[in-house]
Amino acid sequence: MMGIEFLGKRSYRDFGLSIAPGKSIGMPDKEKIMVKVPFSNEEYDFSRLYGTQTYTTRELSYPFNVFDYANLTKVGLNNLKTQVTNWIMNSDGKQKLYDDAYPGYYFLAEAESAPSFSEDFNTGILTVKFKAYPFMIAELEEGNDVWDTFNFDLDVSQNVSFDIDGMKDVTLINAGVPDVYPTIETTAEMTVTLRNKAYTIPAGTVKSDIPLISGENDLTITGTGTINFIFYKELI
Repeated sequence: MMGIEFLGKRSYRDFGLSIAPGKSIGMPDKEKIMVKVPFSNEEYDFSRLYGTQTYTTRELSYPFNVFDYANLTKVGLNNLKTQVTNWIMNSDGKQKLYDDAYPGYYFLAEAESAPSFSEDFNTGILTVKFKAYPFMIAELEEGNDVWDTFNFDLDVSQNVSFDIDGMKDVTLINAGVPDVYPTIETTAEMTVTLRNKAYTIPAGTVKSDIPLISGENDLTITGTGTINFIFYKELI
């Protein structure tokens, strides 16, 4: 049975909820900053003034069929409704939400407003609306070799770990939409140059400020040792 997983619990397995008609996975809008030139029909787009296009939050709406098979009474219905509401609303900020219809990805979401509920004696529909981060995030990092889950429409096969002895040019592909900033593991201090800007990476594991834009990113790595880039695809 298709459903969602949130805060370690599953809608059908733990509560017997099926999804009613009307489910909606909303899309984020671009946040546009447009300035019109006075006395002209021209407009200037400053949306990427700070380097990247930003997006609004997205709304996820799930109408659940609420029906307590073990207690076919209004009391049973209200008890189940209470359990589900407390499960959904008991998050501290945005948490991972897994939707079975989007395998391999999760949303970062929070139910900010109370669910709505319509009932017909001992059955009802509880509609939950989540506010979510604009992009769904891949569970597996780029460069993984899990062939059984490889999606030929969305995934890219690439190497993200390199042995460096002096200098090497490499290419990393961000198959997602927004810029991502990789975590970098190195066995020794190295220098990574991207778009004419040099970044010093200390030995160990560090969350970098190197922006991998959507598409190909050509890097030059200088040093001696092994370097590994850890990042995850984000899609609308």
